[in-house]
Amino acid sequence: MSRQTEATGPRGASAPPALPTWATWWQRPFPNANTLLLAGSQPALVDSGFVSDAADTVAWARAHAGRIDLVVNTHWHADHVGANALLRAGGAAVAAGAPEAEAISRRDPGCCAAEYLDQPVTPYDVDVPLDDGQLLRLGDQDWEVVRTPGHTPGHLALWHPEERLLMVGDALSDHDVGWVNLAVDGPGAASIALASLHRMADLDPRVILPSHGPIPTDPGAALAAALRRGRRLVDDPDGAVWYGARRIFAFALMIRDGMPVDEVEQYLRARAWLTDAARLLRLAPEALVTELVTTMLASGGIVRRDGRLRAAAGHTPVAAESLRVPYPRAWPVSEPR
Repeated sequence: MSRQTEATGPRGASAPPALPTWATWWQRPFPNANTLLLAGSQPALVDSGFVSDAADTVAWARAHAGRIDLVVNTHWHADHVGANALLRAGGAAVAAGAPEAEAISRRDPGCCAAEYLDQPVTPYDVDVPLDDGQLLRLGDQDWEVVRTPGHTPGHLALWHPEERLLMVGDALSDHDVGWVNLAVDGPGAASIALASLHRMADLDPRVILPSHGPIPTDPGAALAAALRRGRRLVDDPDGAVWYGARRIFAFALMIRDGMPVDEVEQYLRARAWLTDAARLLRLAPEALVTELVTTMLASGGIVRRDGRLRAAAGHTPVAAESLRVPYPRAWPVSEPR
């Protein structure tokens, strides 16, 4: 029997494949990533949501498992690591892909792309660096770490071969694939992401657990669609840059209750990701700002309401004070256990 804390589709829609009783799935709206709880003798949580909901994440996890021994991050973006610090303060260890774990430990200014994307992350430490093929005991089950770089260089998936469960992070969802950062990660990032999609498809999962949206009712169809979308990102680098810019800007609007229309240009032109996107697209930054806003309004990705631009996608409100955390360049020295 599946244990899920939110319906996965409208009435009459096909049901997703069932989860085992030891797995509890929390489908969460933006700005949070979905969360997977694995009960047992070593209770574990996969991804911990956005910083504004850290207390709710911890309360939910404790209500379902009593305690959490390990938090595993599929990658380090803000919507996946927001409760890491609070859970670690409560006794949990934090595990993450080795490249990201090492950068966190040395307090690299680029950690979590927090400053680059202007997405707040509370300072945290990683106790367990993860490598490809490593086995992890989560709850009472062994899971395999599968490196799936592309969306970030340290991105990983988790594979349970007996149940054929695959936690895919942001690599794909039922209707999407993760954006890639060609400016920071290089022009080959889209090809790397596509290779990761092929690797996941080769596993032939029974259940795909994505970080955003519902569990796909047809895993094979979801993977086939993701492979087509991933190929488009490879074949159309400009399209890949636009795709990332739209996703990043929409998230910025979500976590800030929108922005006053007359402040949007100043905000965007101060962002490193916007400057990089303009360079790759061979546009002046101000031209990119105008085109980004115009095309997103036309497509319905953002809306103008009450003098503000707002993200159209469903999301929960964010308390402004929760965003007031330092960039990684100002994080305190790492304190490993």
